[in-house]
Amino acid sequence: MKWEFNVDKASQLLEDAGWKKGPDGIRVKDGKKLKFVYQTSINTPRQKNQAIVKQACQKAGIEVELKSVVASVFFSSDVANPDTYPHFYCDIQMYTTTMTQPDPELFMNQFTSWEVATKENKWQGRNITRWKNEEYDKTFRAAEGELDPVKRAALFIRMNELVCGDQAVIPVVYRPRVAAISNKLHASLTGWDNDLWDLASWYRDA
Repeated sequence: MKWEFNVDKASQLLEDAGWKKGPDGIRVKDGKKLKFVYQTSINTPRQKNQAIVKQACQKAGIEVELKSVVASVFFSSDVANPDTYPHFYCDIQMYTTTMTQPDPELFMNQFTSWEVATKENKWQGRNITRWKNEEYDKTFRAAEGELDPVKRAALFIRMNELVCGDQAVIPVVYRPRVAAISNKLHASLTGWDNDLWDLASWYRDA
């Protein structure tokens, strides 16, 4: 799947869908303005991203209201605070998710219907977008019991296609990381775990 940053194409798609620009430049359809609230935590790169998105949306005739929440509040587990990201009381929000284990099952669990964050589970469910898809649920369950690694990988690829295809998640950026060691140091490194996973076996040339 490929994402394209093209304001002109976005404008044309909206035009074709019946969203016409009003006198203030904001598109309107059936008396309703095309407006979104976009929230994230306070962090310089995140606010820069918000500004880029808002500017592009304005060119396309979309009004975007930016909301920035103090990180200690945004990422807190305070059930009573409506500004925490599990509440998701806005149209779009941005935060980083990482896969901390080599197997994708736990990571992809965050899009299953039984993990939806709700008031009943005190907003502790991992599915913060509250997106539900029957095919996704069935595919996830199939992957849980699939022992063939090739077939299992195909199931996770399909899950990823469903999430991105429905725009439940819009990938923004991949954060690369760099690690370095002395060329006199012999270390067992792997892309499947943290850099220090086998520290006890490291040794240095005399």
